[in-house]
Amino acid sequence: MPIYEFRCTKCGHKFAKLSPLGETGANLNCPSCQAPAPRRVMSGFVANNPDSLYGSRGDSCTGCTAKNCSACKH
Repeated sequence: MPIYEFRCTKCGHKFAKLSPLGETGANLNCPSCQAPAPRRVMSGFVANNPDSLYGSRGDSCTGCTAKNCSACKH
């Protein structure tokens, strides 16, 4: 199950909830003010393992053919 973020349309409270895939918020209530149907908001992505982004040494463009992208550390 994914974790989705929602924002209340009444009070603006933002919260995250472990929800079934595709949850829209239509059946939820705001945990702060109990208003119905908070809106799902776009969440950021965080990678916990730098090796997954920069290769096994953490400083190379392993898997990248350009070798000059802005994600490279060198």
